[in-house]
Amino acid sequence: MGFTDTMKALADPARREILNLLKCGTMSAGDIAAHFDMTGATVSYHLSQLKKAGLVFEKREKNYIFYSLNASVVEEVLLWLESLKEGANNEKTKR
Repeated sequence: MGFTDTMKALADPARREILNLLKCGTMSAGDIAAHFDMTGATVSYHLSQLKKAGLVFEKREKNYIFYSLNASVVEEVLLWLESLKEGANNEKTKR
């Protein structure tokens, strides 16, 4: 997992929507796919990119795969973005 992978994953609107779904709790891959008008393979690709970026956890149970949000990585991104905002605000006050 790298920051570049995380930002790349967040750049895609479908992946952001998957994260929005997962903020409500763990979901199976099939339940996630039901929210989209795309093939199961495409949804699987998006989930694999989110997993590669560390934004989701994957748990296998029998014939099902369940996904959940990795809040620690989301928090890390939010802290970084907040630091950018603070830096920009400090720069404005210097002028």
